[in-house]
Amino acid sequence: MIILGIETSCDDTSAGIYCTRRKVMASVLATQIEHRAFGGVVPELASRVHLKNLPPVLRATLEDAELELSDIDAVAVTHGPGLLGSLLVGLAFARSLTKAWDKPLVGVHHIESHIMANNLERDMVFPAMALVVSGGHSQIILIREPGRYELLATTRDDAAGEAFDKVAKMLGLGYPGGPVVEKLAREGDPDALRLPIARLGDGSLDYSFSGLKTAARLAWEARSAVSDCELRDFCASLQKAIIGQLLERVKRAVRGRDIKAFYLAGGVAANRALLEAASNLLEPLGIPVFAPSPRYCTDNGIMVACAAANHLRDDREPPPIAEAFSRGNLASWR
Repeated sequence: MIILGIETSCDDTSAGIYCTRRKVMASVLATQIEHRAFGGVVPELASRVHLKNLPPVLRATLEDAELELSDIDAVAVTHGPGLLGSLLVGLAFARSLTKAWDKPLVGVHHIESHIMANNLERDMVFPAMALVVSGGHSQIILIREPGRYELLATTRDDAAGEAFDKVAKMLGLGYPGGPVVEKLAREGDPDALRLPIARLGDGSLDYSFSGLKTAARLAWEARSAVSDCELRDFCASLQKAIIGQLLERVKRAVRGRDIKAFYLAGGVAANRALLEAASNLLEPLGIPVFAPSPRYCTDNGIMVACAAANHLRDDREPPPIAEAFSRGNLASWR
């Protein structure tokens, strides 16, 4: 089966073609650089740019795969969560394709797509656990099999990726800030500055990064002048605190659970320091750790198509797509 996936949940316009036998056939991404001047994503602008980008992105994807639309067996699209205007643009575009070419349409949850990006380059094994870390999400999810999920932890305020980006903006490092912080942190001392790791009083596995952002701002403002060396140390300390909180919850989450693998997912999964720290924590326990290649960690259409393959397995009729939604946790559908 050949599936076209469309992703427009935020500011990346992407399409990908996934084959259940050959896996990745094509993956094209158009990043909206228009938002950099604003230091963050402007929702209305993102919707308008998706409208402009989708037709050429689709053409480029079909050309790369050497296919026509008539060769596609199904179309998959992210229908939430995300920026509502952006989601509506992608959903309307996908619906028009399926109506014109009489193809089935599959709506995919954004978090499920990120998790299943791990299946693009290797076959995932189950039961497993995933840490989904991005600008909008910090979640631990137990995966019994594709379609059977249990949310173990989520963020109560800011997500880890947002903490990276907001502090990077404060430091004048631009947007998106996560990759810049990671680059500077490689040459810094992670123990130069002690930043807090939130521990919730009720013993929950949930995350909270708002306090860390405030502590980082106060520490930065207390400095009269900052050298390049101090900037690298600050980034290294920030990264250590974020990773420390992420993995402190993971350590508790895996305790007593029989899982065959642990997967990182989402934009922050591209952070190699996180992958290394997770491997050092879990592999001595006999739990292998995996992450997608960096190009598949950020939002992309091929992960949407890959996730949709599970919905279409065994010729199962996909359920009708509800309207786009801006918020909503990943629920089991099997």
